[in-house]
Amino acid sequence: MNGWPAVVGIKEVAREAGVSVGTVSNVLNRPDQVSEQTRTRVQAAIEILGYVRSESARQLRAGRSRMLGLLVTDTGNPFFAALARGTEEAAVRAGLGVMVCNSAESPSAEQAYLSLFAEQRMRGVLLAPVDSHGAPWHVLSRQNIPCVVVDRAVGEDEVCSVAADDVLGGLLAGRHLLKAGHRRIAYVRGPEQLRQVRDRRDGLLRAVREAGMSADTVVDVPVHRHDVRSGRDAGHRLIGLSPRLSAVFCANDLLALGIMQTVFDAGVRVPDDLAVIGYDDIEFAEACLIPLTSVRHPAAEIGRLAAELLLKELDPAPEGHRHESIVLQPELVVRRSTVPRA
Repeated sequence: MNGWPAVVGIKEVAREAGVSVGTVSNVLNRPDQVSEQTRTRVQAAIEILGYVRSESARQLRAGRSRMLGLLVTDTGNPFFAALARGTEEAAVRAGLGVMVCNSAESPSAEQAYLSLFAEQRMRGVLLAPVDSHGAPWHVLSRQNIPCVVVDRAVGEDEVCSVAADDVLGGLLAGRHLLKAGHRRIAYVRGPEQLRQVRDRRDGLLRAVREAGMSADTVVDVPVHRHDVRSGRDAGHRLIGLSPRLSAVFCANDLLALGIMQTVFDAGVRVPDDLAVIGYDDIEFAEACLIPLTSVRHPAAEIGRLAAELLLKELDPAPEGHRHESIVLQPELVVRRSTVPRA
């Protein structure tokens, strides 16, 4: 044993370097106020002792963290993984880290994590809300912690937000299927408490109305979650419907992939017997055996823009911060799951 304490602190670094505790503090926090020779000596002591700065102590003194919180509804969904990457890119450039948490589409879990973020004095929070009603970020605003809502457009009176136009996304999917001659379309959706689910259905119904057709052209197929397993379950139900549908539009790509697995096993040909459209355009959409037509949801850009809005709010201009609501345009990416080979 070398006799060093179990946890090396700033006092031990000062003793090793032969300087005061205040000098070590300046080297760590205000290096421009210390001579190069002294900085070199202190840095050498830090390396010898293996000193690691205590972020919790620094946070206690400063009253704020160097971390941003990102709370999403499903960390297993590749869409949110891409959103997190965009968030992290902007945060790292600003010298901040990102803590990603999963509400699992549970309002109670959402509130528990937001309370935890408030207790930890997060520098700021990005939130993908579970419910389209209410304002769950109030627990943060009471602690003066800025919040930006992601993947859901909200009014500019309380918080900033970044989302895509999901009504337009549903409209693009509906127009594509109707143009191809489909006249009975299933909409496989997740929990209706999610605004995105309702908006995508509204867009599909708008396309139906544009074509002069009735709303019963669309058959709702509800599922409990937005994952592949739920897609498989929906696929079994679709096979049993009579008269059989010729097309299905899914609230996300994971549902679409699950449906394609099930109908393939049942001998249903995609797209000849059943056309399938997903939503988000995750990486797996293009890579699957029958490449999936999907509405591209710019996840990484949403995350990056949301983080940039949050950073602006953390360092507002002299005239004060003004909330912004950014709405991006989705794009339909057509692949083989809706276009039979000639």
